[in-house]
Amino acid sequence: MVESRNYNVAGFGFSIDGESDVLALLTNYEPFRVEQPIDPMLFRLVLGEVKPEPTMEHVFTDTSDDDMPRIEVYHVGRDWQIQLAMYKTSPICAIMRVSEDFSLVRLQADPAVIKFAIDNAAMLIYAFSTADKGVLEMHASVTVKDGKGFLFLGKSGTGKSTHSRLWLETFPEAWLLNDDNPVLRLLPNNEVHVYGSPWSGKTPCYINREVPVGGIVKLTQAPANAIHTLSLPEAYAYMLASSSGLKIVPAMMDALYNTIASVIQIIPVQGLECLPDTDAAKLCESTINTK
Repeated sequence: MVESRNYNVAGFGFSIDGESDVLALLTNYEPFRVEQPIDPMLFRLVLGEVKPEPTMEHVFTDTSDDDMPRIEVYHVGRDWQIQLAMYKTSPICAIMRVSEDFSLVRLQADPAVIKFAIDNAAMLIYAFSTADKGVLEMHASVTVKDGKGFLFLGKSGTGKSTHSRLWLETFPEAWLLNDDNPVLRLLPNNEVHVYGSPWSGKTPCYINREVPVGGIVKLTQAPANAIHTLSLPEAYAYMLASSSGLKIVPAMMDALYNTIASVIQIIPVQGLECLPDTDAAKLCESTINTK
């Protein structure tokens, strides 16, 4: 039986249409599920066949990390075709045909990897369709303490999850909001809040909560623990590198640039050079949780 399910992530809605047995696999979306579509509705993702196109214009291929999916982007007329592979050198396992404004997505995937395909399709299109709404879909781990969310940024393998775990071990009242893809929002009152999402990498942490941002920290492995405030250009560059967006769309990137520029003037970004130990967590918390 085909059904449609509605979701609300950080105040923005989308729907996924497909067979009931496939949608039942999406347990990570259940905390975000709502009965009725919400306004604004970002996009509708429909599971089904994508008809081959004889003419496609290659736009770019993202193979930035060996252990991350490969993303190929094409133009099909004025619409998009986005193809996914599980890893840098893997064969294509999912194809998306996406309307010009990202509001309608048709997804065809190998049944063996259908959940991987849905997760990555929804995560990408969510980022693309919220870029002009003061939203940053971040590659970060978020720990909450004293009612505030602390985002830890870093390249894959830097230790984002490890540093969050150290906070949880060091501060009993702390808890994990998301371990890979939280949503950051610049609100109309110039407050910056962070939200859980259905996408949390290898850590199953799918919490539908919202907290003000208490700090943003760029992590770097080092032989000793030290922390300092990044300059605005440094903070800007790192926030951009940690945000999802389709960088070939000028209007989208202009919107992301503006959001990042506003966020880093409200929340200074710290640079933490650290060991994977509790002293690093204590230094980080004592520095940024008093600002």
